[in-house]
Amino acid sequence: LFVFAIALHNLPEGMAIGVSFSQGDMSVGLPLTTAIALQDIPEGLAIALAMCAAGFRPSVAVLVAIASGLLEPAGALLGVGLSSGLAIAYPIGLGLAAGAMLFVVSHEVIPETHRNGHQTYATLGLMAGFALMMTLDTALG
Repeated sequence: LFVFAIALHNLPEGMAIGVSFSQGDMSVGLPLTTAIALQDIPEGLAIALAMCAAGFRPSVAVLVAIASGLLEPAGALLGVGLSSGLAIAYPIGLGLAAGAMLFVVSHEVIPETHRNGHQTYATLGLMAGFALMMTLDTALG
C-alpha cells in the first residue's frame, strides 16, 4: 500500500510540473521541477527499500521504483494539456494538483508510516522533510 500510494502521488506531481510550464513561465516551472526532482530521489529509495524489506529481489525493487516515477511524465503531459488552453486553468490546475498530492499523502502515506511502532521516526522524518522543502522553496524561489 505504501509503494502504491507513493506511485499514485507521482501523477499529480507530474501534473503540477506540466501546469507550471503550460504558460511558458520558466521562473515558475524550473524551481518547481527542481524541488520535485530533488524529493523524488529519496522517494524512489523509499520504494526500493520498502520492497527489499518485504522480501523482493533488489532488481525488482529498483524496477518498480523506476516504474513509479514514470507516472510523473504522464502527469506532466496531462497537466500541460489541460491548462495550456485557458488562462484560468493555470492557477486552478496548480491548486488541484497540490490538493491531490496533499490528499494522497495525508490519507495513505502518513497513516502507513505511523504503523508498527514507528511513529516517532515517521514524524521526525516528516518534519525534517517539510523543513528541507521550505528551505529549498525559499532558496530556489
